[in-house]
Amino acid sequence: MNRHRVVALVNPPQSPFELACAAEVFGTARQDLPVHYDFLICAERPGPLQSTVGYAMLVDAGLPALEEADTVIVPGWQPPGTPVPPTILEALRAAHRRGARIVAICTGAFVLAQAGLLDGRRATTHWRRTAQLAAAFPEVQVDLDVLYVDHGDVATSAGSGAGIDLCLHLVRSDHGAAYAAQIARHMVLPPHREGSQLQYATRPAPARADESLAPLLEWATSQLDTRLTLARLAERAGLSSRTLARRFTEQLGTSPGQWLLGQRLDAARVLLEQTDLPVEAIATRVGLASAVNLRRRFRATLGTTPGAYRRAFGETL
Repeated sequence: MNRHRVVALVNPPQSPFELACAAEVFGTARQDLPVHYDFLICAERPGPLQSTVGYAMLVDAGLPALEEADTVIVPGWQPPGTPVPPTILEALRAAHRRGARIVAICTGAFVLAQAGLLDGRRATTHWRRTAQLAAAFPEVQVDLDVLYVDHGDVATSAGSGAGIDLCLHLVRSDHGAAYAAQIARHMVLPPHREGSQLQYATRPAPARADESLAPLLEWATSQLDTRLTLARLAERAGLSSRTLARRFTEQLGTSPGQWLLGQRLDAARVLLEQTDLPVEAIATRVGLASAVNLRRRFRATLGTTPGAYRRAFGETL
């Protein structure tokens, strides 16, 4: 099987964290998982490349590496908004014309915008830089309230940690939810966050440990085949419905209903991938009541049908 070639385009001074987001997801071999990606780092000028934290990294490959990339990732750009060399812009445009997927993490969105790849499209970047991006590129529809935006051929993420969310989302798109969940588990990450979630909590996270939603979330994910109303969740948490809804917004940046729907669809995806259960049975197991409801939710959220998803990602049983 041909592996998907992921190339990260770095530039001095390079933030090691944004680069590590891509490298950990696409470039780390794990003993008990099949390897679907080859990962390479390139720069306009190969050689020692300074990082933002004081050490240099050695980059062996130059821009010709982009000519063979299936996915190109720009893991941040410092300082954001500074002119990008024309050679880099043309290399990105050429890769995009050839059919490569172009991805920006954090301030890498400024590079894609300079290349014209975000014109007329929604995009995001770190919340501290959204106003700057919107002012510099009025033709880009900057969304400051999301973790990432994926158009299929071009994708952007919010700051730093949201790059991991976007990379795992791309793995889910390429190889299904179960494979992406295994990578997340190796990285000791919680279940994935949807791109539509807020970049940050509207208020500081509660300081008291007993205000964490983690126990409730763990319980709810084990009860997806039952009727989970806001009132039932609130009763389980020992809170009023209003207080629980507020904590979901504070800690997760989403509502209880939207969070639950995401968990139900995730569970449905795994069952479609790993079992031959009928769609009606899967809908019941994940608490979506009927095949009609599952199909409607699936199409609205994922843009496809359960049957098409199973054909694309289902394991041979």
